[in-house]
Amino acid sequence: MFALIASLLLACGGGPNASSDSQNTTEESPKEVFSANQQVATFAGGCFWCVEAPFEDLDGVISVVSGYSGGKEKNPTYGEVAGGKTSHRESVQITFDPEVISYAELVDIFWQTYDPTDVGGSFFDRGTQYESAIFFHNDQQKKVAEESKKRLDQSRRFSKPVATPIIKFTNFYPAEDYHQDYYKKSPQDYYAYRKGSGRDAFIQKYWPELSAKKYPAPTKGELKNELDEMQYEVTMEGATEFAFNNAYNGNKEDGIYVCVVTGAPLFSSKDKYESGSGWPSFTKPIDARIIDKPVDRTLGMLRVEVRSKLGNSHLGHVFFDGPAPTGLRYCMNSAAMKFIPKSEMQAAGYGDYLWVVD
Repeated sequence: MFALIASLLLACGGGPNASSDSQNTTEESPKEVFSANQQVATFAGGCFWCVEAPFEDLDGVISVVSGYSGGKEKNPTYGEVAGGKTSHRESVQITFDPEVISYAELVDIFWQTYDPTDVGGSFFDRGTQYESAIFFHNDQQKKVAEESKKRLDQSRRFSKPVATPIIKFTNFYPAEDYHQDYYKKSPQDYYAYRKGSGRDAFIQKYWPELSAKKYPAPTKGELKNELDEMQYEVTMEGATEFAFNNAYNGNKEDGIYVCVVTGAPLFSSKDKYESGSGWPSFTKPIDARIIDKPVDRTLGMLRVEVRSKLGNSHLGHVFFDGPAPTGLRYCMNSAAMKFIPKSEMQAAGYGDYLWVVD
């Protein structure tokens, strides 16, 4: 195992035959696309295998491609980039549906995939080819990225300042096929690399755990006893509470809204706004990775449902008629959430999320 990790630490990938199962791909059903509206985001965070994987299974993400970006050379190869012979960085390019997931949500996740304070490389991969960057595609993306970076820096989450530059996008070249979906093709090598390079340890140190182990979901029988009638009907049966006549529509207090089923953090008061709909509305979730957004065709309508992934529970719907910076309106049922005031967050075990409220 030590020899395997040592070889992997030399760079984030090998040649086409780096692993005996590197060519074993599985057929996948194409992702359901909600709208014809597509946008692109490009990030660099060191080893592109490790930046690609966290975005793959997000609803609204159409594709994630590993590649090379930001350099002058045309059609670079992995050997050239990894060897430091080009001015490109290992990067990922994400094609997404902005009517389902926003650029701001992708940026929030990106910060949690690597060490944004590292200058001169990424973990054991050193050199400009492994330096981080956010490559913005338009002025709106630049503004979102700059504001997000400033907020993260001011949070003092890290002992060093956030160093990731925000750079105008110029080009992107897809990497060789054997690098795409590497976490699926060669999971043993992939996870050994993540652990051996120190990436996983860094993420676990600086970011709170969001897992079914930490936020377990009770059985339906248990929920029948724990929730009131409206909470159960909304979360387990997909009901909708009355507009304006619910607990949090008019709530203006600072704090976070957590899943009433599991307690997992869902939304911050910082992202709440008055939509006039009669239900509590937000521009984005705290972390899109713990929310599912399946296409909802019930009642003769075409909508995007919002569900708590860990609670497998209905929350509401998301609509593409919200304010900047996301353009989204997460229209939630109060009955599906529990509000934790800022003054009680530390005692309730949500101290790690105070920075998203400030």
